Amino acid sequence: MSYATAALATYANMLGTLDHLVTKAEAHEKGETLLQSRLAEDMFPLATQIRFTIDQVRVALDRLGNLGLAADDSDITTFAEAHARIAAVRELVANTDPATWPASGDTVEFTLPNGMAFVMQAHEYCRDWATPQFYFHLMAAYAILRAEGLAIGKIDYVGYMMRYMKQPTPAA
Repeated sequence: MSYATAALATYANMLGTLDHLVTKAEAHEKGETLLQSRLAEDMFPLATQIRFTIDQVRVALDRLGNLGLAADDSDITTFAEAHARIAAVRELVANTDPATWPASGDTVEFTLPNGMAFVMQAHEYCRDWATPQFYFHLMAAYAILRAEGLAIGKIDYVGYMMRYMKQPTPAA
């Protein structure tokens, strides 16, 4: 399996998780006020964590697939908007052909807004930058929701695993 195929499958699974978490948050008694919840004062709120999770995928698809995607730096203000953005990036993932990504050893260069610049191989970018950044913001969103009292657990985080569950053999 190529690094591109693995990354796209990971994004598909975990964007499903993000959408599920947003659905659970939407049904919570605190409603959309949750979007401004934070784990700590110096951390971004839930709305920004959701946006950053989505943006990590968009940026990776752009850098590796040369899709010419424009950044969306606008805030998420409603759960409906969060669902719409998640759906849009899930569609991008589903329609991305891993064969269009650079070879594993090809160079990826990028500069962060703070001026830090990086040069690495494509598979290293995916493994060491894009995937950890994606999971960091997804876990921050999950942690905020847990801290705010949502009844979520591991099955909400890895619900996609249920498709692999082996059904018990009936007793004779």
